[in-house]
Amino acid sequence: MWSRLLSPRVSGRASLCWRSLFTMQLKTSEFQSLFTDGLNGLAEVFEKHQHELRIAGGAVRDLLSGKRPEDVDFATTATPEEMKHMFQTAGIRMINNKGEKHGTITARLHNESFEVTTLRVDVQTDGRHAEVEFTTDWQKDAERRDLTINSMFLGLDGTLYDYYRGYEDLQNRKVRFVGSAEQRIKEDYLRILRYFRFYGRVSSEPGDHEPETVTAIRENGHGLGAISGERIWVELKKLAVGNHAAHLLELIYSLELAQYIGLPPDGDIDEMKRVWQNAKDHSPKPMTILAALFRSPEQVEKMDIRLKVSREEKNLALFLVKYRRELCKRDDEPDSLKPFTDFIIDV
Repeated sequence: MWSRLLSPRVSGRASLCWRSLFTMQLKTSEFQSLFTDGLNGLAEVFEKHQHELRIAGGAVRDLLSGKRPEDVDFATTATPEEMKHMFQTAGIRMINNKGEKHGTITARLHNESFEVTTLRVDVQTDGRHAEVEFTTDWQKDAERRDLTINSMFLGLDGTLYDYYRGYEDLQNRKVRFVGSAEQRIKEDYLRILRYFRFYGRVSSEPGDHEPETVTAIRENGHGLGAISGERIWVELKKLAVGNHAAHLLELIYSLELAQYIGLPPDGDIDEMKRVWQNAKDHSPKPMTILAALFRSPEQVEKMDIRLKVSREEKNLALFLVKYRRELCKRDDEPDSLKPFTDFIIDV
């Protein structure tokens, strides 16, 4: 059910002028399976202290897609200090305090860890990091997220809270930024690669991008040059083994992004397409697909300097570049190359 709140949104960020909230009830077996002794205990603590607790982000997306999420993140109206007081009073152990400055407290209940983050708004961003302040406004927290499909919340009673039509986009297999694509990208340039990765995960067809999104990516792609290689590699290797990987890698080149993310400027697109077509149904390793873009060992070395890949990943790229012709001589697998099968695909 869509409801239109009557007060205009007050914020310095350009996006929707009015708050729109879609709600529905979710009562799937995947959702019910989340309610372990640990989660029930966590919920009791928040209810006792009258603070809201909801499932957030990717876990909501997965549940709405009929999948049981591997990781579940929670959001709350309680501040980190309030959470620490609640957990200490209840005798609940807290671990890994590195996320506290960003509003995240990790509680340990019944041998399970639960990451709970206070609702936030971005005060200042530089394209890599954000300074945040805490809020109790769920819509403002949703607004700071990257994609509509990642901006939803799910109450522990099964109520979906969707301010930016994320459920509708998920049903239609559309990938859109929350509000202005350009502004979301400028807040964190890595969102360009996240957009591509989720496009491969959600979209049913290649090439179904909104023109304004493509324009925003083209005009802001240079910002990827300031993002750490480690962060880029995390996204790039997931993209390389997702759906539509060949299309997305070709788009990366057409938008002139390759130079900023460690890929060779003259990447062999045709070879990459050929390798992807032959390997996509055989659980290829990310580097198996990406190495097809490289024309020389020197390009692999430059990629390693930028992305800081593992030794195994670098060696695989060097091996494939060196022996590409031999590997391509026959469509079936030569006996002499059988020992390298698990080096090229995940088995």
